[in-house]
Amino acid sequence: MATNTATDVFEEHRPVLTGVAYRMLGRVSDAEDVVQEAWLRWSAADREKVREERAYLVRITTRLAIDRLRQLGSRREAYVGPWLPEPLVTDFGATVPDTAERAVLADSVSLAVLVVLESLSPLERAVFVLREAFGFPFSEIAATLERSESAVRQLAGRARRHVEERKPRYDVDPAECRDLTERFLAAAAGGDLGGLMSLLAPDVRLVGDSGGKAKAPLRVIETADKVGRFLYGVARQPVADMEFRFVEVNGRPTLLALSAGKPDAVFQVEVADGLIQCVYIIRNPDKLSSLAAL
Repeated sequence: MATNTATDVFEEHRPVLTGVAYRMLGRVSDAEDVVQEAWLRWSAADREKVREERAYLVRITTRLAIDRLRQLGSRREAYVGPWLPEPLVTDFGATVPDTAERAVLADSVSLAVLVVLESLSPLERAVFVLREAFGFPFSEIAATLERSESAVRQLAGRARRHVEERKPRYDVDPAECRDLTERFLAAAAGGDLGGLMSLLAPDVRLVGDSGGKAKAPLRVIETADKVGRFLYGVARQPVADMEFRFVEVNGRPTLLALSAGKPDAVFQVEVADGLIQCVYIIRNPDKLSSLAAL
């Protein structure tokens, strides 16, 4: 009976724990590993001494994520080409009816924000995630990190300023993102270079993540002319048995390309002022494995 109770409590809080771990680490597999380790520690804990179960579980998960993040630092430095987070399937539109809350959640897990979070220290990232994405009080974050509340407030302020200075200003209207993505796909597939160029902002950027394990640009491509011509060239080299599906990934409508039924690439656009400002392409097969069940 005690084991069932422990399981029930953990499963109740699993979505929050997974959300914290993923925003901390940017990889679904690493987040799942951290949450599994948190479960092992929770199942072995003396639960009679735990006053607030949610706070206790978040504390374990956050500390494990900080340790994992420090271990991953050297791996990220050796990564081949631009690094993007592992795609996370979300469904905020169905699970969060409030538009304002949905926008906050979508922004906190967006590829653009997660890329910026990579430049924070592990402690800054933990404070930012717990405070900005989940609204934890400073006192609880201080207890989690074993820091004074004043130190945590300083970390929060520094992290917030850093993110605000570097985070691109994109619209988060799902309908507009999907519309532009559909027009983008139609123009590229139809070989309509002019139509494709008309959708791109003059200073548009294309970021491709392959990890050196698939074909993708090893540097960020900039300007409408270069991005448009690159995409036009890709579209003229079709892959056999290719099909496309729309899914919600990291809070945005996203195009999932499948080759012979297996995930081949994720295409996502960021939009502002009615134009595509950034194109993300994820082709690293290690980061697409979690999408195989879609």
